[in-house]
Amino acid sequence: MTTTDRPAELGPRPDLGDDGPHRRPTDRAGAPEATTRTPMPAMLDRSDPRADGDTVAVRKVVPPRLRAVLWTARTRIIGWVLLLVLGALAVVTFVTWRLLIQATDERMEDALRSEVDEFAELTATGINPRTGLPFATVGDVIGEAIAYNIARPNEKFLGYVDGVYRSQSRQEPGTPEVLARDPEFASLVAAVPEPRDGRYESPVAGEVRYLAIPVSLEGDPSRGVIVAAYLADAERAGADSAARLMLLVGSITLLGAAAGAWLVAGRILRPLRDVAATARTITDTDLSGRIPDAGERDELGDLVRTVNAMLDRVEMGVAAQRRFVDDAGHELRTPITIVRGHLEVLDPADPSDVASTIALVDDELGRMNRMVSDLLLLARSEQPAFLQLERVAVGELTEDAFEKVARLGEREFVLETVARVDAVLDPQRITQAIVALADNACRYTRPGDRIAIGSQLAGGLLRFWVSDTGPGVTASDRARIFERFARGAAAGPRSDGAGLGLSIVRAIAVAHGGQVLLDSVPGAGATFTVVVPPVPHPVAS
Repeated sequence: MTTTDRPAELGPRPDLGDDGPHRRPTDRAGAPEATTRTPMPAMLDRSDPRADGDTVAVRKVVPPRLRAVLWTARTRIIGWVLLLVLGALAVVTFVTWRLLIQATDERMEDALRSEVDEFAELTATGINPRTGLPFATVGDVIGEAIAYNIARPNEKFLGYVDGVYRSQSRQEPGTPEVLARDPEFASLVAAVPEPRDGRYESPVAGEVRYLAIPVSLEGDPSRGVIVAAYLADAERAGADSAARLMLLVGSITLLGAAAGAWLVAGRILRPLRDVAATARTITDTDLSGRIPDAGERDELGDLVRTVNAMLDRVEMGVAAQRRFVDDAGHELRTPITIVRGHLEVLDPADPSDVASTIALVDDELGRMNRMVSDLLLLARSEQPAFLQLERVAVGELTEDAFEKVARLGEREFVLETVARVDAVLDPQRITQAIVALADNACRYTRPGDRIAIGSQLAGGLLRFWVSDTGPGVTASDRARIFERFARGAAAGPRSDGAGLGLSIVRAIAVAHGGQVLLDSVPGAGATFTVVVPPVPHPVAS
Protein backbone atom coordinates (compact mmCIF):
# COMPACT_ATOMS: atom_id res chain seq x y z
CA MET A 1 0.00 0.00 0.00
CA THR A 2 1.40 3.35 -1.05
CA THR A 3 1.00 6.24 1.33
CA THR A 4 1.46 9.90 0.53
CA ASP A 5 1.32 12.83 2.86
CA ARG A 6 -1.20 14.99 1.03
CA PRO A 7 -1.76 18.52 2.29
CA ALA A 8 -5.36 19.29 3.02
CA GLU A 9 -4.96 22.72 1.44
CA LEU A 10 -2.00 24.68 0.23
CA GLY A 11 -1.07 27.61 2.40
CA PRO A 12 -1.38 31.20 1.26
CA ARG A 13 0.97 32.15 -1.53
CA PRO A 14 3.44 34.96 -0.99
CA ASP A 15 2.86 38.08 -3.03
CA LEU A 16 4.81 38.92 -6.16
CA GLY A 17 8.22 40.19 -5.30
CA ASP A 18 8.36 38.11 -2.08
CA ASP A 19 10.95 35.48 -2.59
CA GLY A 20 9.59 33.39 0.26
CA PRO A 21 11.61 31.54 2.82
CA HIS A 22 13.54 29.58 0.15
CA ARG A 23 14.78 32.38 -2.12
CA ARG A 24 18.25 31.65 -3.37
CA PRO A 25 20.54 34.33 -1.98
CA THR A 26 22.06 36.58 -4.59
CA ASP A 27 25.10 38.71 -4.19
CA ARG A 28 24.18 42.28 -5.16
CA ALA A 29 27.23 44.09 -3.89
CA GLY A 30 27.27 47.50 -5.53
CA ALA A 31 30.25 48.70 -7.42
CA PRO A 32 31.97 51.77 -6.04
CA GLU A 33 30.39 54.91 -7.41
CA ALA A 34 32.54 56.46 -10.07
CA THR A 35 33.21 60.17 -9.96
CA THR A 36 32.99 61.97 -13.28
CA ARG A 37 34.01 65.49 -14.09
CA THR A 38 32.30 67.66 -16.64
CA PRO A 39 34.72 69.06 -19.21
CA MET A 40 35.14 72.79 -19.01
CA PRO A 41 32.63 74.25 -21.49
CA ALA A 42 33.00 77.39 -23.49
CA MET A 43 30.21 79.22 -21.67
CA LEU A 44 30.19 79.00 -17.85
CA ASP A 45 28.46 80.77 -15.05
CA ARG A 46 31.20 83.13 -13.91
CA SER A 47 29.67 83.32 -10.47
CA ASP A 48 30.40 79.65 -9.71
CA PRO A 49 33.32 78.98 -7.38
CA ARG A 50 36.09 76.85 -8.83
CA ALA A 51 38.56 76.72 -5.92
CA ASP A 52 37.90 73.06 -5.07
CA GLY A 53 38.12 71.83 -8.66
CA ASP A 54 34.71 70.10 -8.50
CA THR A 55 32.36 69.82 -11.43
CA VAL A 56 31.43 73.27 -12.68
CA ALA A 57 27.75 74.10 -13.20
CA VAL A 58 26.98 74.84 -16.83
CA ARG A 59 24.53 77.60 -17.70
CA LYS A 60 22.31 76.41 -20.47
CA VAL A 61 21.55 79.18 -22.91
CA VAL A 62 18.30 78.68 -24.82
CA PRO A 63 18.05 80.63 -28.09
CA PRO A 64 15.25 83.24 -28.00
CA ARG A 65 13.51 81.75 -31.06
CA LEU A 66 13.52 78.27 -29.49
CA ARG A 67 12.31 79.71 -26.19
CA ALA A 68 9.45 81.45 -28.00
CA VAL A 69 8.45 78.19 -29.68
CA LEU A 70 8.64 76.22 -26.43
CA TRP A 71 6.43 78.68 -24.55
CA THR A 72 3.69 79.15 -27.12
CA ALA A 73 0.15 78.20 -26.17
CA ARG A 74 0.14 75.62 -28.95
CA THR A 75 3.22 73.89 -27.54
CA ARG A 76 1.84 73.93 -24.01
CA ILE A 77 -1.46 72.44 -25.17
CA ILE A 78 0.38 69.67 -27.02
CA GLY A 79 2.60 69.10 -23.99
CA TRP A 80 -0.38 68.70 -21.68
CA VAL A 81 -2.18 66.45 -24.16
CA LEU A 82 0.87 64.25 -24.55
CA LEU A 83 1.38 64.18 -20.79
CA LEU A 84 -2.21 63.06 -20.26
CA VAL A 85 -1.99 60.46 -23.04
CA LEU A 86 1.33 59.22 -21.69
CA GLY A 87 -0.09 58.99 -18.18
CA ALA A 88 -3.16 57.14 -19.44
CA LEU A 89 -0.97 54.79 -21.48
CA ALA A 90 1.25 54.08 -18.49
CA VAL A 91 -1.72 53.40 -16.22
CA VAL A 92 -3.51 51.17 -18.74
CA THR A 93 -0.33 49.25 -19.55
CA PHE A 94 0.59 48.75 -15.91
CA VAL A 95 -2.93 47.69 -14.89
CA THR A 96 -3.21 45.31 -17.86
CA TRP A 97 0.23 43.85 -17.12
CA ARG A 98 -0.65 43.35 -13.45
CA LEU A 99 -3.93 41.68 -14.34
CA LEU A 100 -2.15 39.34 -16.76
CA ILE A 101 0.49 38.53 -14.14
CA GLN A 102 -2.20 37.90 -11.56
CA ALA A 103 -4.10 35.64 -13.93
CA THR A 104 -0.88 33.76 -14.74
CA ASP A 105 -0.05 33.30 -11.05
CA GLU A 106 -3.56 32.07 -10.30
CA ARG A 107 -3.32 29.65 -13.21
CA MET A 108 -0.05 28.27 -11.87
CA GLU A 109 -1.53 27.94 -8.39
CA ASP A 110 -4.54 26.06 -9.73
CA ALA A 111 -2.32 23.82 -11.82
CA LEU A 112 -0.16 22.89 -8.83
CA ARG A 113 -3.21 22.12 -6.73
CA SER A 114 -4.70 19.98 -9.46
CA GLU A 115 -1.46 18.00 -9.67
CA VAL A 116 -1.85 17.11 -6.01
CA ASP A 117 -5.33 15.72 -6.65
CA GLU A 118 -4.21 13.77 -9.72
CA PHE A 119 -1.24 12.26 -7.88
CA ALA A 120 -3.44 11.29 -4.93
CA GLU A 121 -5.93 9.54 -7.22
CA LEU A 122 -3.11 7.67 -8.94
CA THR A 123 -1.41 6.36 -5.79
CA ALA A 124 -4.36 5.92 -3.44
CA THR A 125 -4.96 2.24 -4.30
CA GLY A 126 -1.27 1.26 -4.49
CA ILE A 127 -1.97 -0.44 -7.83
CA ASN A 128 -0.20 0.52 -11.02
CA PRO A 129 -3.06 1.52 -13.37
CA ARG A 130 -0.99 0.66 -16.43
CA THR A 131 -0.08 -2.96 -15.41
CA GLY A 132 -2.71 -3.70 -12.79
CA LEU A 133 0.00 -4.91 -10.38
CA PRO A 134 0.95 -3.42 -7.00
CA PHE A 135 3.79 -0.94 -6.97
CA ALA A 136 7.04 -2.63 -5.98
CA THR A 137 9.17 0.37 -5.01
CA VAL A 138 8.91 4.04 -4.34
CA GLY A 139 10.83 4.64 -7.56
CA ASP A 140 8.10 2.83 -9.49
CA VAL A 141 5.46 5.07 -7.94
CA ILE A 142 7.37 8.24 -8.82
CA GLY A 143 8.17 7.06 -12.36
CA GLU A 144 4.55 6.08 -13.05
CA ALA A 145 3.24 9.38 -11.62
CA ILE A 146 5.60 11.43 -13.76
CA ALA A 147 4.76 9.38 -16.86
CA TYR A 148 1.02 9.58 -16.14
CA ASN A 149 0.92 13.37 -15.76
CA ILE A 150 1.35 15.39 -18.96
CA ALA A 151 3.46 18.43 -18.28
CA ARG A 152 2.22 21.76 -19.58
CA PRO A 153 4.55 24.30 -21.18
CA ASN A 154 6.91 25.70 -18.54
CA GLU A 155 5.80 22.94 -16.13
CA LYS A 156 8.20 20.34 -14.74
CA PHE A 157 7.71 17.10 -12.79
CA LEU A 158 10.76 15.79 -10.96
CA GLY A 159 11.27 12.69 -8.82
CA TYR A 160 13.75 12.17 -6.00
CA VAL A 161 14.46 8.92 -4.08
CA ASP A 162 16.40 9.11 -0.83
CA GLY A 163 17.50 12.65 -1.72
CA VAL A 164 18.85 11.71 -5.13
CA TYR A 165 17.38 12.91 -8.42
CA ARG A 166 15.72 10.01 -10.24
CA SER A 167 13.65 11.30 -13.23
CA GLN A 168 11.70 14.20 -14.70
CA SER A 169 8.87 14.74 -17.15
CA ARG A 170 9.55 14.74 -20.85
CA GLN A 171 10.61 18.01 -22.38
CA GLU A 172 11.14 19.36 -25.86
CA PRO A 173 14.37 18.30 -27.55
CA GLY A 174 17.21 20.74 -27.00
CA THR A 175 15.67 22.25 -23.87
CA PRO A 176 18.25 22.41 -21.08
CA GLU A 177 17.52 20.60 -17.85
CA VAL A 178 16.99 23.62 -15.68
CA LEU A 179 16.13 22.03 -12.33
CA ALA A 180 17.24 18.43 -12.68
CA ARG A 181 20.92 19.34 -12.42
CA ASP A 182 20.51 22.09 -9.85
CA PRO A 183 22.00 20.91 -6.52
CA GLU A 184 20.59 23.85 -4.56
CA PHE A 185 17.08 23.06 -5.70
CA ALA A 186 17.65 19.38 -4.93
CA SER A 187 18.81 20.19 -1.42
CA LEU A 188 15.66 22.25 -0.98
CA VAL A 189 13.06 19.67 -2.05
CA ALA A 190 14.66 16.20 -2.30
CA ALA A 191 14.06 15.15 1.30
CA VAL A 192 11.08 17.11 2.58
CA PRO A 193 9.30 15.27 5.41
CA GLU A 194 5.95 16.87 4.64
CA PRO A 195 4.31 18.68 1.70
CA ARG A 196 5.94 22.00 1.01
CA ASP A 197 5.24 24.77 -1.48
CA GLY A 198 7.33 27.84 -2.13
CA ARG A 199 9.46 29.81 -4.54
CA TYR A 200 13.01 29.35 -5.69
CA GLU A 201 15.24 31.75 -7.62
CA SER A 202 17.03 29.75 -10.26
CA PRO A 203 20.24 31.22 -11.68
CA VAL A 204 19.14 29.99 -15.13
CA ALA A 205 15.32 30.07 -15.24
CA GLY A 206 14.58 32.83 -12.77
CA GLU A 207 11.67 32.42 -10.37
CA VAL A 208 10.32 28.88 -9.91
CA ARG A 209 7.14 27.98 -8.10
CA TYR A 210 7.11 24.43 -6.76
CA LEU A 211 5.12 21.94 -4.76
CA ALA A 212 7.04 19.02 -3.20
CA ILE A 213 5.08 15.96 -1.90
CA PRO A 214 6.79 13.13 0.03
CA VAL A 215 6.05 9.56 -1.16
CA SER A 216 6.31 6.32 0.85
CA LEU A 217 5.39 2.71 0.11
CA GLU A 218 4.72 -0.11 2.59
CA GLY A 219 7.47 -2.65 2.40
CA ASP A 220 10.00 -0.22 0.91
CA PRO A 221 12.15 1.73 3.33
CA SER A 222 13.09 4.28 0.67
CA ARG A 223 11.72 7.81 0.92
CA GLY A 224 10.71 9.58 -2.26
CA VAL A 225 9.60 13.03 -3.24
CA ILE A 226 7.71 14.09 -6.32
CA VAL A 227 7.95 17.76 -7.29
CA ALA A 228 5.62 19.77 -9.54
CA ALA A 229 7.29 23.02 -10.55
CA TYR A 230 6.44 25.97 -12.76
CA LEU A 231 8.98 28.24 -14.42
CA ALA A 232 7.15 31.38 -13.30
CA ASP A 233 9.25 33.92 -15.21
CA ALA A 234 8.90 31.94 -18.43
CA GLU A 235 5.16 31.54 -17.82
CA ARG A 236 4.83 35.29 -17.31
CA ALA A 237 6.73 36.02 -20.51
CA GLY A 238 3.41 36.25 -22.38
CA ALA A 239 2.22 39.00 -20.03
CA ASP A 240 5.53 40.84 -20.41
CA SER A 241 5.33 40.55 -24.21
CA ALA A 242 1.77 41.89 -24.16
CA ALA A 243 2.90 44.85 -22.02
CA ARG A 244 5.80 45.59 -24.36
CA LEU A 245 3.46 45.39 -27.34
CA MET A 246 1.07 47.80 -25.64
CA LEU A 247 3.94 50.19 -24.98
CA LEU A 248 5.06 49.96 -28.60
CA VAL A 249 1.57 50.53 -29.96
CA GLY A 250 1.00 53.24 -27.36
CA SER A 251 4.21 55.02 -28.38
CA ILE A 252 3.11 55.01 -32.00
CA THR A 253 -0.31 56.22 -30.87
CA LEU A 254 1.42 58.91 -28.83
CA LEU A 255 3.21 60.19 -31.93
CA GLY A 256 -0.09 60.20 -33.80
CA ALA A 257 -1.74 62.02 -30.90
CA ALA A 258 1.06 64.60 -30.97
CA ALA A 259 0.54 65.22 -34.68
CA GLY A 260 -3.22 65.37 -34.24
CA ALA A 261 -2.91 67.68 -31.23
CA TRP A 262 -0.61 69.96 -33.22
CA LEU A 263 -3.17 70.28 -36.01
CA VAL A 264 -6.18 70.60 -33.69
CA ALA A 265 -4.42 73.11 -31.44
CA GLY A 266 -3.45 75.16 -34.49
CA ARG A 267 -7.04 75.17 -35.70
CA ILE A 268 -8.43 76.04 -32.29
CA LEU A 269 -5.89 78.80 -31.67
CA ARG A 270 -6.23 80.31 -35.16
CA PRO A 271 -8.72 82.96 -33.94
CA LEU A 272 -6.21 83.99 -31.27
CA ARG A 273 -3.49 84.34 -33.88
CA ASP A 274 -5.92 86.36 -35.97
CA VAL A 275 -6.57 88.57 -32.93
CA ALA A 276 -2.83 89.18 -32.51
CA ALA A 277 -2.32 89.77 -36.24
CA THR A 278 -5.24 92.20 -36.39
CA ALA A 279 -4.04 94.01 -33.27
CA ARG A 280 -0.63 94.51 -34.89
CA THR A 281 -2.22 96.09 -37.98
CA ILE A 282 -4.35 98.55 -36.02
CA THR A 283 -2.82 101.99 -35.57
CA ASP A 284 -4.07 105.33 -34.37
CA THR A 285 -4.71 106.30 -37.99
CA ASP A 286 -6.25 103.02 -39.21
CA LEU A 287 -8.83 101.25 -37.06
CA SER A 288 -10.58 99.43 -39.89
CA GLY A 289 -8.93 96.01 -39.34
CA ARG A 290 -11.22 93.20 -38.22
CA ILE A 291 -10.68 89.56 -37.25
CA PRO A 292 -11.98 87.02 -39.82
CA ASP A 293 -15.13 85.40 -38.45
CA ALA A 294 -15.67 81.79 -39.51
CA GLY A 295 -19.09 81.72 -37.86
CA GLU A 296 -18.12 79.16 -35.21
CA ARG A 297 -20.66 78.89 -32.40
CA ASP A 298 -18.16 78.31 -29.60
CA GLU A 299 -16.15 80.32 -27.08
CA LEU A 300 -13.49 81.36 -29.59
CA GLY A 301 -16.10 82.36 -32.16
CA ASP A 302 -17.81 84.43 -29.48
CA LEU A 303 -14.43 85.96 -28.64
CA VAL A 304 -13.88 86.94 -32.27
CA ARG A 305 -17.28 88.56 -32.54
CA THR A 306 -16.87 90.31 -29.21
CA VAL A 307 -13.46 91.71 -30.15
CA ASN A 308 -14.80 92.84 -33.54
CA ALA A 309 -17.71 94.57 -31.82
CA MET A 310 -15.25 96.21 -29.45
CA LEU A 311 -13.17 97.40 -32.39
CA ASP A 312 -16.34 98.80 -34.00
CA ARG A 313 -17.07 100.76 -30.84
CA VAL A 314 -13.47 101.93 -30.57
CA GLU A 315 -13.45 103.04 -34.21
CA MET A 316 -16.72 104.89 -33.81
CA GLY A 317 -15.50 106.47 -30.56
CA VAL A 318 -12.22 107.57 -32.11
CA ALA A 319 -14.03 108.89 -35.17
CA ALA A 320 -16.46 110.79 -32.97
CA GLN A 321 -13.57 112.11 -30.92
CA ARG A 322 -11.78 113.30 -34.04
CA ARG A 323 -14.92 114.99 -35.30
CA PHE A 324 -15.45 116.47 -31.86
CA VAL A 325 -11.89 117.82 -31.73
CA ASP A 326 -12.16 119.20 -35.26
CA ASP A 327 -15.54 120.79 -34.63
CA ALA A 328 -14.57 122.11 -31.20
CA GLY A 329 -11.39 123.59 -32.63
CA HIS A 330 -13.38 125.22 -35.40
CA GLU A 331 -16.08 126.55 -33.09
CA LEU A 332 -13.60 127.89 -30.56
CA ARG A 333 -11.33 129.35 -33.24
CA THR A 334 -14.13 131.55 -34.59
CA PRO A 335 -14.70 133.73 -31.48
CA ILE A 336 -10.94 133.90 -30.90
CA THR A 337 -10.45 135.16 -34.46
CA ILE A 338 -13.24 137.70 -34.02
CA VAL A 339 -11.79 138.99 -30.74
CA ARG A 340 -8.26 139.18 -32.16
CA GLY A 341 -9.45 140.96 -35.29
CA HIS A 342 -11.26 143.66 -33.31
CA LEU A 343 -8.41 144.09 -30.87
CA GLU A 344 -5.95 144.59 -33.74
CA VAL A 345 -7.94 147.52 -35.16
CA LEU A 346 -8.90 148.94 -31.77
CA ASP A 347 -8.33 152.72 -31.41
CA PRO A 348 -7.53 153.27 -27.72
CA ALA A 349 -8.11 157.01 -28.12
CA ASP A 350 -11.71 156.47 -29.25
CA PRO A 351 -13.93 155.77 -26.21
CA SER A 352 -16.84 154.57 -28.33
CA ASP A 353 -14.58 152.12 -30.21
CA VAL A 354 -13.20 150.81 -26.91
CA ALA A 355 -16.69 150.39 -25.47
CA SER A 356 -18.03 148.56 -28.51
CA THR A 357 -14.96 146.31 -28.65
CA ILE A 358 -15.27 145.45 -24.96
CA ALA A 359 -18.94 144.57 -25.47
CA LEU A 360 -18.09 142.35 -28.42
CA VAL A 361 -15.25 140.61 -26.53
CA ASP A 362 -17.53 140.05 -23.55
CA ASP A 363 -20.22 138.55 -25.78
CA GLU A 364 -17.74 136.24 -27.52
CA LEU A 365 -16.18 135.17 -24.21
CA GLY A 366 -19.65 134.43 -22.87
CA ARG A 367 -20.36 132.29 -25.93
CA MET A 368 -17.07 130.45 -25.46
CA ASN A 369 -17.89 129.91 -21.79
CA ARG A 370 -21.27 128.40 -22.68
CA MET A 371 -19.60 126.18 -25.27
CA VAL A 372 -16.99 124.92 -22.81
CA SER A 373 -19.67 124.30 -20.19
CA ASP A 374 -21.70 122.27 -22.67
CA LEU A 375 -18.63 120.26 -23.66
CA LEU A 376 -17.89 119.50 -20.01
CA LEU A 377 -21.50 118.49 -19.52
CA LEU A 378 -21.32 116.06 -22.47
CA ALA A 379 -18.08 114.62 -21.09
CA ARG A 380 -19.68 114.08 -17.66
CA SER A 381 -22.71 112.40 -19.26
CA GLU A 382 -20.64 109.25 -19.73
CA GLN A 383 -19.77 109.06 -16.01
CA PRO A 384 -21.85 107.10 -13.47
CA ALA A 385 -22.33 110.21 -11.30
CA PHE A 386 -23.98 112.15 -14.13
CA LEU A 387 -27.45 111.30 -12.81
CA GLN A 388 -28.77 111.92 -9.30
CA LEU A 389 -31.80 109.62 -9.24
CA GLU A 390 -34.76 110.06 -6.94
CA ARG A 391 -38.45 109.30 -6.89
CA VAL A 392 -40.36 112.27 -8.29
CA ALA A 393 -43.92 113.14 -9.24
CA VAL A 394 -43.85 113.39 -13.03
CA GLY A 395 -46.87 115.72 -13.15
CA GLU A 396 -45.27 118.27 -10.83
CA LEU A 397 -41.96 117.96 -12.71
CA THR A 398 -43.71 118.72 -16.01
CA GLU A 399 -45.58 121.72 -14.59
CA ASP A 400 -42.38 123.16 -13.04
CA ALA A 401 -40.54 122.79 -16.35
CA PHE A 402 -43.43 124.53 -18.15
CA GLU A 403 -43.23 127.46 -15.71
CA LYS A 404 -39.52 127.88 -16.52
CA VAL A 405 -39.80 127.76 -20.32
CA ALA A 406 -42.90 129.94 -20.56
CA ARG A 407 -40.67 133.04 -20.36
CA LEU A 408 -38.12 132.06 -23.00
CA GLY A 409 -39.71 134.22 -25.70
CA GLU A 410 -42.83 135.76 -27.15
CA ARG A 411 -44.43 132.43 -28.07
CA GLU A 412 -47.72 130.76 -27.34
CA PHE A 413 -46.64 128.16 -24.75
CA VAL A 414 -49.20 125.43 -24.08
CA LEU A 415 -49.17 122.67 -21.43
CA GLU A 416 -51.00 119.82 -23.14
CA THR A 417 -51.09 116.85 -20.73
CA VAL A 418 -49.16 115.68 -17.68
CA ALA A 419 -48.55 112.15 -16.41
CA ARG A 420 -49.84 111.79 -12.85
CA VAL A 421 -47.39 109.05 -11.88
CA ASP A 422 -44.24 108.67 -9.80
CA ALA A 423 -40.95 107.63 -11.40
CA VAL A 424 -37.28 107.27 -10.50
CA LEU A 425 -35.56 110.02 -12.49
CA ASP A 426 -33.06 112.83 -12.22
CA PRO A 427 -35.48 115.78 -12.14
CA GLN A 428 -32.78 118.36 -12.86
CA ARG A 429 -31.54 116.56 -15.99
CA ILE A 430 -35.06 115.95 -17.30
CA THR A 431 -35.87 119.63 -16.72
CA GLN A 432 -32.63 120.56 -18.47
CA ALA A 433 -33.63 118.46 -21.49
CA ILE A 434 -37.11 120.03 -21.67
CA VAL A 435 -35.67 123.55 -21.38
CA ALA A 436 -33.08 122.78 -24.09
CA LEU A 437 -35.81 121.50 -26.45
CA ALA A 438 -38.01 124.54 -25.71
CA ASP A 439 -35.07 126.89 -26.29
CA ASN A 440 -34.35 125.11 -29.57
CA ALA A 441 -37.99 125.52 -30.56
CA CYS A 442 -37.80 129.23 -29.80
CA ARG A 443 -34.78 129.59 -32.09
CA TYR A 444 -36.64 128.12 -35.04
CA THR A 445 -40.01 129.82 -34.56
CA ARG A 446 -41.31 133.36 -34.80
CA PRO A 447 -43.15 135.44 -32.20
CA GLY A 448 -46.69 134.16 -31.72
CA ASP A 449 -45.93 130.61 -32.88
CA ARG A 450 -47.23 127.76 -30.77
CA ILE A 451 -44.90 125.64 -28.56
CA ALA A 452 -46.54 122.76 -26.66
CA ILE A 453 -45.10 120.80 -23.72
CA GLY A 454 -46.44 117.65 -22.08
CA SER A 455 -45.74 114.26 -20.49
CA GLN A 456 -47.49 110.91 -20.69
CA LEU A 457 -47.05 107.27 -19.55
CA ALA A 458 -47.69 105.00 -22.51
CA GLY A 459 -46.62 101.43 -23.12
CA GLY A 460 -44.68 101.32 -19.85
CA LEU A 461 -42.51 104.28 -20.92
CA LEU A 462 -42.51 107.93 -19.90
CA ARG A 463 -42.64 110.49 -22.69
CA PHE A 464 -41.73 114.17 -22.36
CA TRP A 465 -42.27 116.15 -25.52
CA VAL A 466 -41.86 119.63 -26.93
CA SER A 467 -43.64 120.44 -30.21
CA ASP A 468 -43.60 123.62 -32.29
CA THR A 469 -45.09 125.07 -35.45
CA GLY A 470 -41.76 126.10 -36.96
CA PRO A 471 -40.24 125.10 -40.32
CA GLY A 472 -39.66 121.49 -39.28
CA VAL A 473 -36.64 119.28 -39.98
CA THR A 474 -35.72 117.98 -43.39
CA ALA A 475 -35.05 114.31 -43.99
CA SER A 476 -31.34 114.95 -44.55
CA ASP A 477 -31.04 116.70 -41.17
CA ARG A 478 -32.92 114.15 -39.03
CA ALA A 479 -29.84 112.11 -38.08
CA ARG A 480 -27.14 114.76 -37.98
CA ILE A 481 -28.88 117.36 -35.81
CA PHE A 482 -28.21 115.22 -32.72
CA GLU A 483 -24.49 115.24 -33.41
CA ARG A 484 -22.21 117.70 -31.66
CA PHE A 485 -21.83 121.14 -33.32
CA ALA A 486 -24.42 120.19 -35.95
CA ARG A 487 -27.18 122.57 -36.98
CA GLY A 488 -30.20 122.13 -39.18
CA ALA A 489 -30.43 123.66 -42.61
CA ALA A 490 -33.08 126.09 -41.37
CA ALA A 491 -30.84 127.52 -38.64
CA GLY A 492 -30.44 130.86 -40.37
CA PRO A 493 -29.11 133.91 -38.62
CA ARG A 494 -31.14 133.26 -35.46
CA SER A 495 -29.10 130.21 -34.52
CA ASP A 496 -26.22 131.67 -32.49
CA GLY A 497 -25.60 128.53 -30.40
CA ALA A 498 -22.75 126.07 -30.73
CA GLY A 499 -24.93 123.19 -31.90
CA LEU A 500 -24.64 121.19 -28.64
CA GLY A 501 -28.19 121.48 -27.30
CA LEU A 502 -29.69 118.40 -28.96
CA SER A 503 -26.53 116.41 -28.22
CA ILE A 504 -27.02 117.20 -24.53
CA VAL A 505 -30.69 116.16 -24.71
CA ARG A 506 -29.75 112.86 -26.28
CA ALA A 507 -27.02 112.29 -23.65
CA ILE A 508 -29.57 112.85 -20.86
CA ALA A 509 -32.03 110.40 -22.44
CA VAL A 510 -29.37 107.74 -23.00
CA ALA A 511 -28.11 108.11 -19.43
CA HIS A 512 -31.67 107.27 -18.26
CA GLY A 513 -31.71 104.23 -20.54
CA GLY A 514 -33.95 105.90 -23.11
CA GLN A 515 -33.78 107.78 -26.38
CA VAL A 516 -34.92 110.90 -28.24
CA LEU A 517 -37.52 110.64 -31.02
CA LEU A 518 -38.20 113.17 -33.73
CA ASP A 519 -41.49 113.54 -35.57
CA SER A 520 -41.43 116.31 -38.15
CA VAL A 521 -42.96 117.35 -41.44
CA PRO A 522 -41.02 120.07 -43.30
CA GLY A 523 -43.06 123.29 -43.14
CA ALA A 524 -45.43 121.90 -40.49
CA GLY A 525 -43.32 121.96 -37.33
CA ALA A 526 -41.49 119.30 -35.31
CA THR A 527 -42.00 117.29 -32.15
CA PHE A 528 -39.06 116.14 -30.03
CA THR A 529 -39.88 113.39 -27.50
CA VAL A 530 -37.65 112.18 -24.68
CA VAL A 531 -38.60 108.55 -23.98
CA VAL A 532 -37.29 107.02 -20.72
CA PRO A 533 -38.30 104.05 -18.56
CA PRO A 534 -39.92 104.87 -15.21
CA VAL A 535 -37.03 103.02 -13.54
CA PRO A 536 -33.70 103.60 -15.36
CA HIS A 537 -32.02 100.63 -16.98
CA PRO A 538 -28.25 100.12 -16.88
CA VAL A 539 -26.62 101.70 -19.92
CA ALA A 540 -23.97 99.70 -21.80
CA SER A 541 -20.66 101.49 -21.75
